[in-house]
Amino acid sequence: MIDLDHRGSLSFHTKEKNVAEMQKTQTAGTPWHLWVVGIIATLWNAMGAFDYVMTQTQNESYLSNFTPEQLAYFTGFPVWVVASWAIAVWGGVLGALLLLLKRKLAVLVFLVSLLAMVLTTFHNYILSNGMEIMGSGASLGFTAAIFVIAVVLYLYANTMNKRGFLR
Repeated sequence: MIDLDHRGSLSFHTKEKNVAEMQKTQTAGTPWHLWVVGIIATLWNAMGAFDYVMTQTQNESYLSNFTPEQLAYFTGFPVWVVASWAIAVWGGVLGALLLLLKRKLAVLVFLVSLLAMVLTTFHNYILSNGMEIMGSGASLGFTAAIFVIAVVLYLYANTMNKRGFLR
């Protein structure tokens, strides 16, 4: 293809050159912090996924630090709580990966993950005696930190989408 460049000079383009230029432009236009947030979000949510898998498979060595009452509490969750927990955890992982892939679907996935986390937390601290079973305010503090991070990830993805960095 023959084209005029920005100086008015003739230039010749091949299909491969056009694709390479588009990829270069897309990568150059991505803010550096998207990669940092995406990688940290993936690692953070992978820890949650690990906790979920170890708890659901009742991994003996992983659960060895819990009291018998705490183990009974975790294994006694109603099915809807386990499902909500799974959506929260795996939604966080998927949202982080979608963010790294610069997909706008990350916004919706982070929102669904956040809402599932709220539902799970509502069960754990309002509908059941989770605070009493876990035995300290540290549990509530960690849950609050998880909630804050989930909100921040949703807001960040939403902002990146509004600014046109997600497709």
